[in-house]
Amino acid sequence: MKLLLTFLLFIMPSISLSQTDGTREVSYVNYASFIMYHRFGDSRYPSTNIKKEQFTKHINELLKPIYNIISIEEALNAINNIKLVKDRSVVITIDDAYSSVFNYAWPIFKKHNLPFTLFVSTDVIDNKTPGYMSWEEIRILRDNGVTIGSQTKSHPHMYKLSKEEIIKELSLSNKRFIAEIGSAPKIFAYPYGEYNLEVLEQVKSHEFVAAFGQHSGVAHKSLGMYELPRFAMNEKYGDMSRFLLAINAMPIPISDLSPKDPVIYRNPPNYGFTLSNKIEPKNAIRCFANNNLKTDTKRLGKNRIEIRLDGPFLKGRGRINCTMAGNDNRWRWLGRQFIIN
Repeated sequence: MKLLLTFLLFIMPSISLSQTDGTREVSYVNYASFIMYHRFGDSRYPSTNIKKEQFTKHINELLKPIYNIISIEEALNAINNIKLVKDRSVVITIDDAYSSVFNYAWPIFKKHNLPFTLFVSTDVIDNKTPGYMSWEEIRILRDNGVTIGSQTKSHPHMYKLSKEEIIKELSLSNKRFIAEIGSAPKIFAYPYGEYNLEVLEQVKSHEFVAAFGQHSGVAHKSLGMYELPRFAMNEKYGDMSRFLLAINAMPIPISDLSPKDPVIYRNPPNYGFTLSNKIEPKNAIRCFANNNLKTDTKRLGKNRIEIRLDGPFLKGRGRINCTMAGNDNRWRWLGRQFIIN
């Protein structure tokens, strides 16, 4: 059985093995849904805030036996085919280390023994910026099992930086982490979810084992360990229908993504990818863009998908999300964020 499992892990881009736990069939998979929060109960910033009543509903749903709330380390092991996790595994991540994380969210996570990861940019902590946590509070979280990830020194738009500036952001923040919590983080989140291929390579060369954007989708190896997606939750996009879709979603394994660099000079981009031939059932794929742009989605041959938009993205960031119906009223999901240079 061990030899068979090793063989399957090697040849298949997405696998699901099943067994029975006495009451229901449990599938073990090599993917997970990552949820991203920022602020809690701070309605001054609705685009990065989740209302307390929304958050309460999220927690109540996650506590149901059907879900498996795991640490980021467990999820990355599954994505790397080291040790599979139960289907409907969910990872909770929080960006920016706002005070409401420590004062409001953490007591709730602690009460229910729910693991989470906190991504920190070091300057705001060093500068004792009002509304942010302190190093002492971050150490308390670390000592209670919270994974601390990096989000650079100054939280810049990284794709705008020179190579030397990127290196400075990563190396100086790592030094501050070592000084304050005893080690440099191994997990990274791109500020604003923005990066280009140079940024990605520098993150990799600074010995981070994985990096996350802010494009939606289910984290899976075919996306690469340095372009992993997360479902962002805020006041507008944190309703229960979207939350349920996110934590029950499955991946769309792909290859041959084009364009490879999310910073685009051609607007709109010629966007395309090849679906894994292991996807079952082979349902139609539908893609949607922001800015009310219409999409023309074509399947070329059996597995190649090409998406064309009827106009350019507005200045800033553009998104294309693709979905495919799966089994049990669940959806496969693949998102991509573009930065318009």
